[in-house]
Amino acid sequence: MKTRIALLGQPNSGKSTVYNALTGSRQHVGNWPGKTVEKNDGFYTYKGTKYTVTDLPGSYGLSGNSDEETITADFIRSGQADLVCILVDASQLERSMFMVAEFAALDKPAVLLLNMMDVAKAQKKEIDFKLLQKRLGIPVLPFTAADGKGYGELKELFARELEAPHKLSSVPESADNGSSAQAVLSQSQEKYRWIGAMLEGVTHTAAPEYKLSKFDRIATSPVKGKFLCLGVVLAAFLVAMIICVPIMSVAQMIPQILFEPISNLLNGWNVHPWLVSVFSMMLPNVLYFTLSMAAFVLGVNLAFGFLEEIGFLARAAYQFDGVLSRLGLQGKAICPVLMGFGCTIGGACGTRIMDNWGQRMLAMAVVWAVPCGAIWGVIPVISSMFFGPVGTLLVCLLILCYMVLMMWIVSKVFGRTLAPSETRSGMIMELPPYHKAHWKHILREAFLKAWDIFRRALGTVTLVSLLFYAFSFSGTGSIENSLLYRVGTAIEPVTRFFGLGWQTFMAFLSSAFAKEAVLGVLNATFVGQSSLLEATFFSKTAVQDNAALAVNMVQSISKPEALAFLFACTFNVPCVMALSTTYRESHSLKWTARVALFYIGAALILACIVYHVAVLFM
Repeated sequence: MKTRIALLGQPNSGKSTVYNALTGSRQHVGNWPGKTVEKNDGFYTYKGTKYTVTDLPGSYGLSGNSDEETITADFIRSGQADLVCILVDASQLERSMFMVAEFAALDKPAVLLLNMMDVAKAQKKEIDFKLLQKRLGIPVLPFTAADGKGYGELKELFARELEAPHKLSSVPESADNGSSAQAVLSQSQEKYRWIGAMLEGVTHTAAPEYKLSKFDRIATSPVKGKFLCLGVVLAAFLVAMIICVPIMSVAQMIPQILFEPISNLLNGWNVHPWLVSVFSMMLPNVLYFTLSMAAFVLGVNLAFGFLEEIGFLARAAYQFDGVLSRLGLQGKAICPVLMGFGCTIGGACGTRIMDNWGQRMLAMAVVWAVPCGAIWGVIPVISSMFFGPVGTLLVCLLILCYMVLMMWIVSKVFGRTLAPSETRSGMIMELPPYHKAHWKHILREAFLKAWDIFRRALGTVTLVSLLFYAFSFSGTGSIENSLLYRVGTAIEPVTRFFGLGWQTFMAFLSSAFAKEAVLGVLNATFVGQSSLLEATFFSKTAVQDNAALAVNMVQSISKPEALAFLFACTFNVPCVMALSTTYRESHSLKWTARVALFYIGAALILACIVYHVAVLFM
């Protein structure tokens, strides 16, 4: 029985919205065999029959000029899809129909979904879909994916077409064969002639010629527009924080509430202390970490989903395309980069707006170079102990300057593979008109993504936490009896070359787990106020004596070591939650590991350089 449906369309055509609405949480995400391109498969049941949906990579054509186009064209040609649903933007029909013109040559069953009819209506456009349907020879369905309506009719159309499929009855005439520039131009011209013939008399508009509003004139101006976009994006991030902070605050109470009762219960059963600490301390903290992660994803997707829905993010992408193109990225990456200042998790999730997997993975790697809000709570505390107020300001400025350099280095190291120069092109786009947001759609998508992150990250965070736990556990509670201490002191002759003693090196390792843990681990190692486990997993609630820490650190380590430590922690792997999010968003353990190892190595090399240079001047 024929039950496989493929969704085909250009980026931002609404494929993901339709896919998520049809399949919900019944999805499997991975990569295409041998390719670093995301593969989405899901299913739904209609009238007792299970249908499989494949969300093909978004691409602007099927000419095979990129991995996305090659995969999509090969998948359709292979006959794996019993029916192809082509999505086009009804508000920009002529531009969107190029995909249909390229698909026509493949001679496969299809239906056409005229998405974003609400936007077309707001533009006072009337589309004679029946005339278009007659000319194409396949069913054409007017649709608004974001309002959540009409999916019953869409499922019925799919079921009917899978029983008795239609193919395009009109195909662009074949141009001269060959791969020469002249032949390619001739083929493109023929496709546009075909599009013109198909759309003649189909679209009617009563709207006057569009003119930029005063707001849009500012938003698109070279200088004022950048400041406006930065302000709006930062305001959206503030809204996201307002949404997620209450949830994170409640989640933060979980370890405190569960620690004592679970500990007492297991101790009463004479359970081994290591297992007691795992169940009473580590697992409640894992639940707190993952709930906080999901809360942040929820807030980010609500705030930035709204900006994307109304059409503002396209303005931000337009403004920063020129700047970010130097990093091999499109202007759309400005939002993830800015979100990275608050939390790397939000920045990684924000890369979903990128057009393809390579750009998305590169954007995540670049976002890791942005110091998150947590490390900015550590830098001033440590820096002020050694360098005073003015010196602290200079350290912060140096970190920001190196951040820009690090982003450039990352783009050079990974950009050649993830976004080769021959595949890069300037961003060509039409600024969409502003339109009202579909809050039902925004809320549904945000909660779906938050739940997806929570359930997928739970296992990863648990695994990494167990590994860190095994290294830092001590039966007596003394740091000296932990495996981490033994390893740290054993390799101290090596870490000294990088400017880090065993205490600062242990804090450096903990910074890869959670930046919030750094001060707690330093207190545990220099002051001895708590065990290493408590310092790490109860870092937000543990009592920390920064005055005592300052006295002991200043007496124990030099200014060059302190400076090297600050740079090493700042540009280390962001945290275990960011690591998990990157893996879940990229669906590539290999590339996540590559980026993580690069950052760890780069952080140590940076610490080495900073230390040995600082020794000459301090």
